[in-house]
Amino acid sequence: MTNWYAVAVGFVVMTVIGVVGLAIPGLGQLTAGLVGGFVAGYMAAGSAGRGAWHGLLAGSVGGVFLAIVLGVAVGALGTVGLGPLGPLLGGSIFFVGVVLALVMGLESALAGAVGAWVAEE
Repeated sequence: MTNWYAVAVGFVVMTVIGVVGLAIPGLGQLTAGLVGGFVAGYMAAGSAGRGAWHGLLAGSVGGVFLAIVLGVAVGALGTVGLGPLGPLLGGSIFFVGVVLALVMGLESALAGAVGAWVAEE
């Protein structure tokens, strides 16, 4: 069973570190994904597979949320400047964001497995 509280906390941790990472050089989005995935896996506990699942969900939720926000924003702003090509551009940005969500989810899954392993010890 999925522990949605662990996923939500991992997502919030990723978001906070990601925002702080924009202002502090050297602390980037990779760090945010790793720490957030670790927290989600640690809170979910159980096996490494369970931790990886929760880390994957936390990273993917963040990536999909970012893809939706960017896709809508680019589509809306692009409609004003590009006319009928704006929504097409917004859709392509959304697609790139979904691929980014998969990448963010994979690194978070690895960190989640480590977090569950640490919690088990």
